[in-house]
Amino acid sequence: MAEGRDISLHTNRTRADSFGEDAEQYDRARPTYPVELVDALLIDQPTDVLDVGCGTGIASRLFMARGCRVLGIEPDARMAAVAARLGGEVEVGTFESWDANDRRFDLLIAAQSWHWVHPQRGPRKAAEVLRDGGRIGLFWNQSFFDPEIRQAMTEVYERLEPKLGQEAIVLGWRDDSMYEGVASTLEGTARFEGVHLERFGHPVTYTTEQWLDLVATHSDHRTLPSGPRSALLEALRVSLDTVGGQVPVDYQTTLVTARTNG
Repeated sequence: MAEGRDISLHTNRTRADSFGEDAEQYDRARPTYPVELVDALLIDQPTDVLDVGCGTGIASRLFMARGCRVLGIEPDARMAAVAARLGGEVEVGTFESWDANDRRFDLLIAAQSWHWVHPQRGPRKAAEVLRDGGRIGLFWNQSFFDPEIRQAMTEVYERLEPKLGQEAIVLGWRDDSMYEGVASTLEGTARFEGVHLERFGHPVTYTTEQWLDLVATHSDHRTLPSGPRSALLEALRVSLDTVGGQVPVDYQTTLVTARTNG
């Protein structure tokens, strides 16, 4: 099942642990997030930010650049090492098992990572580590393509990896019900108020090589056997070069946010 459709994805440690196999590639290839999103999450003027599943610190650095003190929590020590090398403060572990040691935060963020957190335990713990009136902001990028580019990629997946092509998040196949489900789990704790969704757009244009670099960081691709994965990436290279060697992507970032009511 694709990320966003499988509510038990947090139990798939093979996929979760695949990101750190090349943490430098992940940091290099993954897209950032729009400034308007950061603005929305800074509306309460937070000082202390907790970044859950911070990865290599892509989102952490956006908030650090705005003057926030950011602590990252990251299960994969290889990803955490890159985040630390790039200036982040990181503690290694899963959010569910992490000991806050009585620390409290004004803002908790999770960038492209909350689906790896237990859907019931995560929201309850988030409420515990946020100060009264603290904000939670959970957000994901989703890709949209022009018809020619989508067709070029679709033909390759239909030929080589049809199931993956129908579910891959990098191709934009994320069910909006995931965001609504995440919002419902926050409401279900009775610890959050003002739960709502916001959306932000930001276009990015990739070269073929940059796009393949990004595709290879996604867990559903990275966990393919090496032979089929190499064949898929090479076929995508040929197909995308044939249609001009550029991959314009209209990213839509969906934010699920709320404040604690304590």
